[in-house]
Amino acid sequence: MAQKTIVTLTDDIDGKAADETVRFGLDGVNYEIDLRAANAAKLRKVLEPYKTAARRAAVARKDARGGRSSTTHDRKRAAEIRAWAKDHDIPVNERGRIASDLAAAFEANDPSLVTGKAVPQATFSS
Repeated sequence: MAQKTIVTLTDDIDGKAADETVRFGLDGVNYEIDLRAANAAKLRKVLEPYKTAARRAAVARKDARGGRSSTTHDRKRAAEIRAWAKDHDIPVNERGRIASDLAAAFEANDPSLVTGKAVPQATFSS
């Protein structure tokens, strides 16, 4: 049996059937809004003087790994979190991403918030 999915856009301003999705950005945040033709034209008309006076900006590119590159601030914060974790006997890798629960525990200065705290392995001697 075949299924057919129909997506109906609704104008986010007036609730009528929308004709298009308009994408725009402001203050580093990207937005999209579904609008019928009349409301899309109104939005474009309002933005026209700003668009005319503005410069086009290059789209921020991700680094080759697919994520954003580390900044000095990110590396410093990661080092602080790792030092804090070691002071609280929380196992942490020397490199790589900091787990979100570890970062939250650091911010709250509460080691009990670390959910993935590893159990120390037993040491055997012969």
